[in-house]
Amino acid sequence: MIRPDYAGGSIANLMRTLADACGAPAPPQAPLASRYGVEATALARARNVVLLVVDGLGARRLEAHGSGALRTEAGMRLSSVFPSTTAAAIPTFMTGLAPAQHALTGWHMWLDEVQAVAAILPLTPRAGPAFAETPAELTEKLFAHRPLYAGMDRPAWVVSPQEITFSPFNAFHSRGAETLAYADLAGLMQTLAGLVRVPGRKFVYAYWPLLDSVSHRHGSDSREARATLAAFCDAFDGLVATLAGSDTTLLVTADHGFIDSPPPRVVQLDDHPGLAALLARPLCGEQRVAWCYLKPGAAGDFERYVGRRLGEAAEAVPCARLIEEGWFGPAPADPRLAARIGDYALLMRGNWTIKDWLPGERRYSLLGVHGGVSADEMQVPLVVVRT
Repeated sequence: MIRPDYAGGSIANLMRTLADACGAPAPPQAPLASRYGVEATALARARNVVLLVVDGLGARRLEAHGSGALRTEAGMRLSSVFPSTTAAAIPTFMTGLAPAQHALTGWHMWLDEVQAVAAILPLTPRAGPAFAETPAELTEKLFAHRPLYAGMDRPAWVVSPQEITFSPFNAFHSRGAETLAYADLAGLMQTLAGLVRVPGRKFVYAYWPLLDSVSHRHGSDSREARATLAAFCDAFDGLVATLAGSDTTLLVTADHGFIDSPPPRVVQLDDHPGLAALLARPLCGEQRVAWCYLKPGAAGDFERYVGRRLGEAAEAVPCARLIEEGWFGPAPADPRLAARIGDYALLMRGNWTIKDWLPGERRYSLLGVHGGVSADEMQVPLVVVRT
């Protein structure tokens, strides 16, 4: 198992360094360790600081299948946050906070504020009627944190796919920045090149999701995923050439990597009614790290069931222990964190996953998965290009 290196080697530490470079209030974690060669004082001198997040680009995948500048300029590996998933990592990129502080802990989350399990990125209930709150009311109720951008000493821009640019989640986490939408990979690179040409100092955060969605559908080492990465590498080379002489520091990293979990390695909760009977709520979190809310007095039976029936596939860990051991980041933690992860975590071993289904829920399968603590999921690249 790979634990996040919040002492100086995680994406959260990278964000502390960027916050320091751009004059934003300092998050509680340390800056990036000096061994990475990315210092806040040097970043602060650059006219343009651009952070490009490639969803799903694990370090191993880039090393094995990357090309051009994206591959040759990749330095040391960073760790993701825990869990290694978009829903926890993207808020870290946009706020500078580790999950301990922003308290966003996976795709599905139990939210006391609305008494429901919700998909946190689209802000929709997993089952049942739509939320009564307006999107603005919902984000104010659920999110106590604030984005980095308003506190920066330079203008900030957020560049994201047009399908999510104005979603409630993205709009909230883009506060304090100007926003721009793009339609495709060429549009992303054209937008970044255009922003760099705008006079004055600036910080740009950009996000590209296609590698993630292709990897979920076809597998992380599939022909389709390799072609998607190759297209991005080529487009990145074109961007680097365009930025020559612009006094830009361009940093590329990812929210998480991937592994593949074929159907024989999926634990279906339907096949374990004895385990389901111990749960007070549906599984939350991710298929690789599931948050379990137990019925009163069920902890002993839960541990015994997992040990005897699922020992090959999963380890049951008390969630309080994960907080105490710092898996979510340094203290102090948001007081809502404990309620958002439940009583026990099922940390899936190897390439196992676990899935439950609610009545009426559309069933689907994902070959490529993430969220767990394997090296392929947890380790992401750090690419630094100075032009």
